Amino acid sequence: MTTNSTGESRPSTAGRLWIRQFHPAPQARMRLLCLPHAGGSASAYFALSKELAPEVEVLAVQYPGRQERRNEPLLDSIEELRDGVAEAVTPWLDRPIALFGHSMGAVLAYEVARLLCRDGGTPPAHLFVSGRGNPALGVTMPLDELDDRAMIKALDDLGGTDMGLLADEDVLRMVAPAIRSDYRAVRTYRHAPGPLLPCPMTALVGDADAMAPVEEVDKWRAYTSADFRLEVFQGGHFYLSNQFQKVGELVYDRLSYSLSM
Repeated sequence: MTTNSTGESRPSTAGRLWIRQFHPAPQARMRLLCLPHAGGSASAYFALSKELAPEVEVLAVQYPGRQERRNEPLLDSIEELRDGVAEAVTPWLDRPIALFGHSMGAVLAYEVARLLCRDGGTPPAHLFVSGRGNPALGVTMPLDELDDRAMIKALDDLGGTDMGLLADEDVLRMVAPAIRSDYRAVRTYRHAPGPLLPCPMTALVGDADAMAPVEEVDKWRAYTSADFRLEVFQGGHFYLSNQFQKVGELVYDRLSYSLSM
């Protein structure tokens, strides 16, 4: 991160590509890096950013190949996405930072947290993993191998997309490659054993999530040596989309506790 003539911080080129700030909060004591689900974009966290500002500054990740990054090459592995996010967020580590990821974003947040802790680095203040079970348990649903319409239909069954996409061939052709690339990253991810994370962790899940049963989400407790909490909300895999106020309150409560320690 650089500074301009007034002394205000400005993100690096990588930060401008990967990081979105919907509600800048220069006086916030804590930042929260939010990583979207497969096929998702930074705008998925606009509502959470609004809930947490100005006490917490939300940094929402924008993956390549979507919205204003639609002309960039897609990355179809968790490792490539992890490395891109970690490089982009490095200039923002001048304040305590927590990570929040949903579904694919949960695994990605976990891997970024591991990378930040490597070689004596400063661990995140907190890790929030949402809508994803035990990372060592691979995802076998080959959504990326379905044709466009079947893939979007499968996502609609989870409540995660707009079936209007099926009626608009141009929109379908535009969004399908990014969704397919993300689900290939999810399917090919293999967890590598390593040290436990030293930061507190909160796992969140919908009580009717077919992709992430509560008992599997609870297994995240085995990946941290610090405090672990499991929070169950009403809803399915995309419970988050209409419960940002409740989730925001929970996140703020956890981060306030981390700051007080």
